[in-house]
Amino acid sequence: MSEEALRAIAGQLARLADLAERNAPPPNVAPDFAAADAFVWQPEARRLQPVARVSRVDLSLLRGIDRMRDILLENTERFARGYPANNVLLWGARGMGKSSLVKAAHASVNLMEGVPAAKLIEIHREDIETLPELMALLRDVPHRIILFCDDLSFDGDDTSYKSLKAALEGGIEGRPDNVVFYATSNRRHLLPRDMMENERSTAINPSEAVEEKVSLSDRFGLWLGFHKCSQDEYLEMVRGYVAHYGLVVDDAQLQREALEWATTRGARSGQ
Repeated sequence: MSEEALRAIAGQLARLADLAERNAPPPNVAPDFAAADAFVWQPEARRLQPVARVSRVDLSLLRGIDRMRDILLENTERFARGYPANNVLLWGARGMGKSSLVKAAHASVNLMEGVPAAKLIEIHREDIETLPELMALLRDVPHRIILFCDDLSFDGDDTSYKSLKAALEGGIEGRPDNVVFYATSNRRHLLPRDMMENERSTAINPSEAVEEKVSLSDRFGLWLGFHKCSQDEYLEMVRGYVAHYGLVVDDAQLQREALEWATTRGARSGQ
């Protein structure tokens, strides 16, 4: 082979190597957990983006959900102290404080004396397929991690729920002891009824097809249901905000305007 041909081949190999290097995924960057108590997972860059100021409300402002509040606080405190804790699915009516409760519980537990600070990491719904990769990144870090996905649900032919099942089960290694998963959803079973019924009608064994999808919710040890509030609970929420912000308003006027607001919005909720 001529020297010119060898040079041409060498040039092509160099270009291929350069292309492969540019297309290769970026290396994992060790998270700087000292930067913040809350982070957002960015799968493209394989890094955790610190959140300097978390958008949340004070736990005392979450009214009408006392039982769910106490259960989630206890689970979160146990986890932060290093004891076994459950994955949690907070499901139900919109605007009733599901995501607010997760963020408020995290902040409240971190303020408890003698409790090591846990880290809150949000993963977006569209990034659920990268959850196993994130779990692997967090497995050996010296912190307790709450993974949080807001408004989690699956539609149509979306099969990313299988990634969630695999991550919660943990595969052969098991779920990392330092990680729990909290999710909020409007659906108890995370998948729409018509999707499960379609699986039933087309499957060779209908019961097994539906079982696979319903079993996703079973990966959560705790289910906390949030239902529409009563008028009294709604007014209690409003009065709580009025007191918190130091507003001066006649109670009769407050009640009248609050009920009018709820009527025009078509629903009563803390939102």
